[in-house]
Amino acid sequence: MTNEKTAGAILNEAMTRVSNLVRGEIDLARAELNENVRGAGTAIGMIVAAAVVALTALNVLTAALVAALAELGIPGGWSALIVGVALALIAYLMLQKGKSDLQLASLAPTRTAANVKRDAQTVKESYND
Repeated sequence: MTNEKTAGAILNEAMTRVSNLVRGEIDLARAELNENVRGAGTAIGMIVAAAVVALTALNVLTAALVAALAELGIPGGWSALIVGVALALIAYLMLQKGKSDLQLASLAPTRTAANVKRDAQTVKESYND
């Protein structure tokens, strides 16, 4: 009896290893996507929070700031415009932050892609030897 494996045994072993590798990469991709989706949920929460803060600010602070500016001698219309622009700028900045955190590139499973490339290279090198 020799120590050399038959072609069928080698093929079977290779298929088992490739199957295990693919299964592992799928599990890693699933875990990475779940992690990225949770991050997207946080970003969406930031956008919703920005909207709530903006509406609350517009309802509460607008009246108080307009009144304060009016007492300083600025006409009511100009006071309202100044306060409205300032609050709109704050809301815009919060919205941009949420959108930047939600970019599609941040959802891609980059670690899995790198692992698949590395694994493919390893398999290719092992069969070239």
